[in-house]
Amino acid sequence: MSIFIQIASYRDPELIPTLKDCINNSKYPENLVFGICRQYHPDDKFDDLSEYDTDDRFRVINVPHLEAKGVCWARNQVQQLYDGEDYTLQIDSHMRFEKDWDKTLINMLLDLQSKGYEKPLLTGYVSSYNPQNDPEGRVNVPWRMAFDRFIPEGAVFFLPETIPNWETLTEPILSRFYSAHFCFTLGKFSKEVQHNPEFYFHGEEISIAVRSFTHGYDLFHPHKVVIWHEYTRNGRTKHWDDDKEWWKLNNSAHDLNRQLFGMDGNVQNGHDGKYGFGNVRTLRDYEKYAGLLFEKRAVQQDTIDKKYPPNTYNYKNEEEWINSFSSIFKHCIDVYRGGLNETDYDFWAVIFLDENGNELYRKDADINEINSVLSKPGDFVNVWREFNTTTKPSEWVVWVHTTSKGWGERITGKL
Repeated sequence: MSIFIQIASYRDPELIPTLKDCINNSKYPENLVFGICRQYHPDDKFDDLSEYDTDDRFRVINVPHLEAKGVCWARNQVQQLYDGEDYTLQIDSHMRFEKDWDKTLINMLLDLQSKGYEKPLLTGYVSSYNPQNDPEGRVNVPWRMAFDRFIPEGAVFFLPETIPNWETLTEPILSRFYSAHFCFTLGKFSKEVQHNPEFYFHGEEISIAVRSFTHGYDLFHPHKVVIWHEYTRNGRTKHWDDDKEWWKLNNSAHDLNRQLFGMDGNVQNGHDGKYGFGNVRTLRDYEKYAGLLFEKRAVQQDTIDKKYPPNTYNYKNEEEWINSFSSIFKHCIDVYRGGLNETDYDFWAVIFLDENGNELYRKDADINEINSVLSKPGDFVNVWREFNTTTKPSEWVVWVHTTSKGWGERITGKL
């Protein structure tokens, strides 16, 4: 059972330690095949792979760092090295591995297939490790990916969090989302769902999540820790540090992502070409499964509440389903400075209410935000809030609190 391991590395001092840990902790190291796009600087010595020059398990593309075009381009280069291996593991170049990780992941996949999932895919923001304090600094609880927000450019952001009640789980859990730093699935995935080399960074993971789902892959998070990832990027030069015009690639990628999903008035063209959607499921199938509506940048409450997919579908028709989505509400509260005369504010309660006076959203301003908004000139203090809601707020409240007097004036405004 061979495993094609995909690694895109950019000037990473963790590359060699990652490879050694991967090999040393595998049950069957002879079955590992490494595809590496090594984007290097000639003055760097920490990512020299010459010790593997005669190792048949290694297929390496060496790219001078000034010729690199971003992580998605590098991942695509690696995928061209696939040669029929049974499984594939895509990781970053800064990872650590549990003992017998290969046997564990293969067994998870085989078990899922025995339960009717033809093309299971294990993925997620895996738990963290610290190269400066390893292995003591490893987080030993499994994580899942939760919806965070649609960013202004249209991509979806996620947050990692501990899987609830993971201690009692005996199998992987369903996932809405995909992580590019950990993906283990059937080897043919390397050909069926390749990274678009014209993407840069943001938009990569949500596009692959939907494309893999429409190609018939079912997404899962492992229920236990198998691999660790280093998140801080401390001591590593990034592509955007070296390429002063990286933003052009990034802007172009955002355009492609909006076109893929038909956002902001773009005609949805996700089925066009090699880097489009599959024909096993549709984009709408994914939206119903995950609780996202790309054309409106909207999300369902089940997704916000982090319930496991698939989302509940008990709607009479498509229109009722669409109306179940919450949209982003963004508002700047203008508070007259003349009413803010205290010097010892410790927090302000910032609340939005519906038309019946019920609380829809609350996020307090802490001392750092208070000092920031008060330091800016003008007759009004601007307090920004952004959140998802299915109900349009009717009123806002800013209720100030001081250390000496407690609650002060309750400032309100109609919307």
